[in-house]
Amino acid sequence: MIRPRVTERPSPNHGPRHEPARIDMLVLHYTGMTAAAAALERLCDRDARVSAHYVVEEDGAIWRLVPESRRAFHAGVSCWEGEGDLNAVSLGIEIVNPGHEWGYRRFPEAQMRSVELLCRDLVARYSIPPHRVVGHSDIAPKRKSDPGELFDWARLADAGIGIWPPANPPPPGFAADPLQSLGDLKFIGYCASAESQSPAVVAFQRRFRQSCCDGRLDLETAARLAEVRDAFARSRGQARSTRQG
Repeated sequence: MIRPRVTERPSPNHGPRHEPARIDMLVLHYTGMTAAAAALERLCDRDARVSAHYVVEEDGAIWRLVPESRRAFHAGVSCWEGEGDLNAVSLGIEIVNPGHEWGYRRFPEAQMRSVELLCRDLVARYSIPPHRVVGHSDIAPKRKSDPGELFDWARLADAGIGIWPPANPPPPGFAADPLQSLGDLKFIGYCASAESQSPAVVAFQRRFRQSCCDGRLDLETAARLAEVRDAFARSRGQARSTRQG
């Protein structure tokens, strides 16, 4: 496997992982700042207390800020599959993009090539299963919207990174059931409740139904939830088989 070319830019913002260390999750972010230089400066500012393991610029340049063996400060208050303290078990990649506040735009080809190469390397070395590759909005839907609906999750899934099942029209007789859909969200990994279902649906749509991110549980969103739930079930089953084998 081709290893990505990485430039070191150490950040002081990191800490120890739990012992024994467990790294089985990959979290993708966008920087949400007007320029790459400003984002790097903040991620390396001791007073900011934020960081990530890697930053990928729009021209494809990759910076390593925190050693993979250390906990970076990127996930914040978050939850996935009922687990908090995700910084302890994850690797974080910040992808340079102004974000929704400063002129959200598509991610250039050079950048996506580097993101794909970096993710493939990390997923392979740490045996990160597809259902443990997430966006920041997946793990913090009330607070975050990154990397957002313009990010090419389907491309990464084609490269073996994360999950993207084919989207099909709702089958005949299919009906949107709010209780079933809430159960699907939870099964996928979203830490959702009846009170927090709407932001979780928005996060799900940003990831898996990118043409519509209105938070409404319409027929297409409910059907897509069922498709994604089944894909996550398959991924977990394959991960269990691999461990047992």
